Amino acid sequence: MDMYVLVATKFILGIFVMILQINILGKYEFSVNTPLNQIQNYVLGGIIGGVIYNSSISLLTFIIVLLIWSLVVIVVKLLINQKWIKSLVVGNPVLLIKNGRVNVENCTRVGLSADQLMLHIRMAGLQSTRDIKSAIMEPNGSLTILDKHSQNPKFPLISNAHVNEDVLDLISKNQNWLQKQLEREGYQLKDVFLAEYLDGQVYMTPYVEDGRE
Repeated sequence: MDMYVLVATKFILGIFVMILQINILGKYEFSVNTPLNQIQNYVLGGIIGGVIYNSSISLLTFIIVLLIWSLVVIVVKLLINQKWIKSLVVGNPVLLIKNGRVNVENCTRVGLSADQLMLHIRMAGLQSTRDIKSAIMEPNGSLTILDKHSQNPKFPLISNAHVNEDVLDLISKNQNWLQKQLEREGYQLKDVFLAEYLDGQVYMTPYVEDGRE
């Protein structure tokens, strides 16, 4: 009887910690397929599934292991906006096509064959790589395609206070131009949560609302 109580207690604690980590990371982070989420699933599955039925592992040891892993998750969450950590844990978008020219090296690096690339192009309603202004592989594995007739990139100029250099290149602008846009709006780069380029205009969303319309 004591064994069943121990298993039930471990199970309840494991479920509680899973719910806690979902709320710590955010529901969206758990819904997308990133290396961090894969590791999260594997480790939690190993901890809960491998320990829960092992009566030789005490309840205290089980709790300590869960707390250590939860601490690791919290630390990663706090540091995820650091550029190099985000690049390591989540990954960066990879430019596959630019102005009709395919970057074969990048396609090979992300494991995308020529047939798969053309399939995505056809699914986007285009017929050739020559029709494409840019094709970018997102960190979650999806492919975002911008045709040459589109004037608006599908990516932000600034995200989480970091400049997206590829987007600047796509709209034929440079860092000096972006700095002038920031100065005109009265922001520094670190103040901007999101900046979008739409029909020749830059729309910025700061971390802290300042009452502007």
